[in-house]
Amino acid sequence: MALGSIVQFLENRTILVTGATGFLAKIFVEKILRVQPNVKRLYLLLRASDTKSALQRLNTEVIAKDLFRVLKEKQGANLSSLISQKLTPVAGDITYKNLGVKDPQLLEEMWRDVDVVVNLAATTNFDERYDISLSLNTFGAKHVFDFAKKCVSIKLLLHVSTAYVSGEKAGLIPEKPYYLGETLNGKSGLDIDVETKVVEERLDELRAEGATPESITAAMRDLGIQRARKYGWPNTYVFTKAMGEMLLSQMKDNMPLVILRPTIITSTYKEPFPGWVEGIRTIDSLAVGYGKGKLTCFLGDPESVIDLIPADMVVNAMIAAMVAHANQPGEIIYQVGSSLANPVAYSEIQDYGQRYFSEHPWVNKDGTPVKVGKITVLSTMASFRRYMAIRYLLPLKGLQLVNTALCQFFQGTYVDLHRKIKFVFRLVELYEPYLFFKGIYDDRNTAELRMATRKMGDEADKFYFDPGCIKWEDYFINTHIPGVVKYVFK
Repeated sequence: MALGSIVQFLENRTILVTGATGFLAKIFVEKILRVQPNVKRLYLLLRASDTKSALQRLNTEVIAKDLFRVLKEKQGANLSSLISQKLTPVAGDITYKNLGVKDPQLLEEMWRDVDVVVNLAATTNFDERYDISLSLNTFGAKHVFDFAKKCVSIKLLLHVSTAYVSGEKAGLIPEKPYYLGETLNGKSGLDIDVETKVVEERLDELRAEGATPESITAAMRDLGIQRARKYGWPNTYVFTKAMGEMLLSQMKDNMPLVILRPTIITSTYKEPFPGWVEGIRTIDSLAVGYGKGKLTCFLGDPESVIDLIPADMVVNAMIAAMVAHANQPGEIIYQVGSSLANPVAYSEIQDYGQRYFSEHPWVNKDGTPVKVGKITVLSTMASFRRYMAIRYLLPLKGLQLVNTALCQFFQGTYVDLHRKIKFVFRLVELYEPYLFFKGIYDDRNTAELRMATRKMGDEADKFYFDPGCIKWEDYFINTHIPGVVKYVFK
């Protein structure tokens, strides 16, 4: 594999980015503008009712972020004109044909000018409503592909998926596509059109029963988990993302198609500056929960490898893949992670969290620092259930008896505690596959792309994505946890 200049490739290029207010999309847009301000145009698809609302979202949810401060310093007074010339917010929605773009003139302009389509739109909730997840993650991918096919100058479709479409597989997980109807447990009968009918029939039943909006949402969430597990996937998110990949693989024809599967995406490693992060990840909420003194135990195999990759490395891999496969018909999968090249175990991350919050205690609103101690590690589901029974379920049973004896005097307390315990069990059920994950993601294709990028002289430093260079201890203690505290839990 040989790569030409990435910076030259981006010059005068017109790129459509879906899901433009998302974490990765922002980093992608900032990177392109910073390294190649002579890009022709970036069309940014945002969910909005009209162009004015789309522009408002672009300004408040993208450009206003601290992420853009380096670009602001670099461009100075020219920043406003650069943004107005290069960024075009587009009101739309990938759950509709033509991506929900209503302006016929704008549609014709995009079909004429766009040469690269980058699909970053998705819902990442593990137990999202099945109807929503199916329309976004599965049929949304199809609508993006259909749109790309109409672009007369199309050079590439880059679809960002997730490595966890692999479900709960153990061992070395290859960079291979999923084909229509393929399942993880070998069960036959997976048909995406049937899945649509299942959703429609269930919604009709619920409406006929006069179900409340809340009960419809709960039923749709349960349906997603149920359908996912029927075919071997642990949750709705990865199931619908896998089906999105299946549709793309089937439809690809002569379209140059890159499917990029990142693992767990963390804060920026280096650019535009270290530690920028947005959105709550489970690993981060656990770390901060511990720092605040609210987390007294941790569930998971301490020796399990957790596959993490900084966001700027994912974006650099995306851009390198665009250049490598533009005008190259066919499909390629890139798994972008660290578990093969530079594994880190849960026990190491626990240690980094403890050391960070011991040296930099969380300060409560009343100004008192939180003292952290050693955490109880529950390394099996059996130990978790015992812990919950002794610590919470027995006291709850006692409270129920007292509440009954005192004519429901403690009913509010009982209901609240029961709801919280139920919520914890639901969370554990959703995240259990990842807390005891035994898979390692093969990144042979990604390694080959890295090798090609390394041969590019000066540009190799601009488009780095080798996880082997990360010193996890330094990254967590000096970059990632401070970034999470500053940007997510401030």
